[in-house]
Amino acid sequence: MKKHIFSIMVLAVLASTFAYTQTPQKYIMRFSSDWQIDNELPEKAMLISLQGVVNGEAPQLYFLYPDDWDFNFVEPLYDYYRDTRSMQFQELASADEALAKLANKTNGYVVWDTNVRTSLIVAFTAAGVHQAIVVSEDLIPLAEQHGLSMKEDLRGLFAGKSDYEIYEWAYDKYWDQTNHEYLVYMGGEHGKVMKPGVADWGIYKRSFFTDASTDPADTLEYQFANKILSQMKPNSFVFGWHSYKKDKEAQHVRLTSSYALRVEGLHTLPNMSFNHQIPLAPGFKFSNKHNVEAGKRYIPKEKVYVACIQTDCLGIGAWTKPGRGELPYAWEVTMNWSWLAPAMMQYFYDQATPNDYFIGSLSGPGYMYPRSVPIDKLPQVVSTAYELMQNLDLNVFEIMEHSNYWESDGVDDDLPKEIIDVYYQEMPDVLGFANGYRPAHTFTSRDGKPFISYDYYLGEKRDEKEATADLIELSNLNPKRPYFLLLHVRQWSDIKRVKRILDALPDEFEVVPLDIFLKMAGEQPTFQERYLESMN
Repeated sequence: MKKHIFSIMVLAVLASTFAYTQTPQKYIMRFSSDWQIDNELPEKAMLISLQGVVNGEAPQLYFLYPDDWDFNFVEPLYDYYRDTRSMQFQELASADEALAKLANKTNGYVVWDTNVRTSLIVAFTAAGVHQAIVVSEDLIPLAEQHGLSMKEDLRGLFAGKSDYEIYEWAYDKYWDQTNHEYLVYMGGEHGKVMKPGVADWGIYKRSFFTDASTDPADTLEYQFANKILSQMKPNSFVFGWHSYKKDKEAQHVRLTSSYALRVEGLHTLPNMSFNHQIPLAPGFKFSNKHNVEAGKRYIPKEKVYVACIQTDCLGIGAWTKPGRGELPYAWEVTMNWSWLAPAMMQYFYDQATPNDYFIGSLSGPGYMYPRSVPIDKLPQVVSTAYELMQNLDLNVFEIMEHSNYWESDGVDDDLPKEIIDVYYQEMPDVLGFANGYRPAHTFTSRDGKPFISYDYYLGEKRDEKEATADLIELSNLNPKRPYFLLLHVRQWSDIKRVKRILDALPDEFEVVPLDIFLKMAGEQPTFQERYLESMN
């Protein structure tokens, strides 16, 4: 009997080994920092489109982006895959070599017009529809050298046309053939530069691409953006980012939120077609670094308590920089990564120190503005976010509200009682809520669960001595003790810099983990309850 069991185990190991050896070869390729249309962008766009197509079969192609890329975890994540998942990669030295290895997995090519930048955005849509690569005119010979034939030719079609006219053409031709659960905004930089890091994901998902303006003053483009957003399926995603030239972040997120859609930025989000397919390690469960002990009361002293939250998600801030773990720090979690890129999320949990505490964000199951979400849809939005929190072992949630940011004079971060009621109702077991981006003025506490707004915004360019002086001045303006000072750290402020600022504070100040901060604030809420009186 034991011999039989051993034989089964051997066969299982052999089968597993055989399955691994049958997995398609994985490749990496390094990118430079040149994203100019008249220089390296055409080749990079071709390669990213190749990635989106070939990864549809299996996770095969992963790019190593330069050090100045927004998401700075790309190479550490590659090391993580190699070291913890025994992944073996072959490095590709050129586009020619990449096509030699992988062109046979595509259905052809789409030609875009280098004289009309927007044609590349349309070409990405066409590439997803045809499962083809995008090429400029100069790259046609290379594509055909590797046996590819033309599927679409966009040269000359859009000369003299506005972006609105181009997108209406693309809508008529491709909209019904695209995935209405994933829209991609290929915005960000403009002019002669484009950084289409998320294009592989859009092609992989056969998404419609656009950068149509969400500024109501841009009447035609706004109407187009409104049309396509209204036709997305409920609870869908808007990947990418708005155009820095055309509109503002707040306008973009306000419009998407009006349809209860989830924004997942940025346009530079890399390798998602690869990361999406790498599962959690067997038996892995997300486990946060909690500091609060069940049943224990946390009674504050006559002090100024400071808690730090680093915003703008895990991947584009200080996570990979020196100093992490040297002081209590809370990090926004991009919660949908738990299923959109599970192993990538596991990387952060595996790397976390005892001082790294994760919180849910941002306003919903994705980046949203609660005042813009239709009130009848808000409970489901918050409930969906809470489900993600439970999967990720999170018990603090962060809200950001900028629906009228571009129209206001710094008074747009607050929330009315009826919206806060929804969060308390749909997230019954949280420890508390953080609110704002700039300092805000919405505060309450219910059943020992506080809702606390930021009192200070620490930008990466703020002089360190001046920042320390600011915090001392805040403590003087708020003399009642304990004083709970919630500190928003902008993503590019590395932790060593933050620590220097906090170390220079008087002994009255104490930096504590966010969950303990909230428990103490719930025990003794010395702040005044305040809500936004009107949403108008």
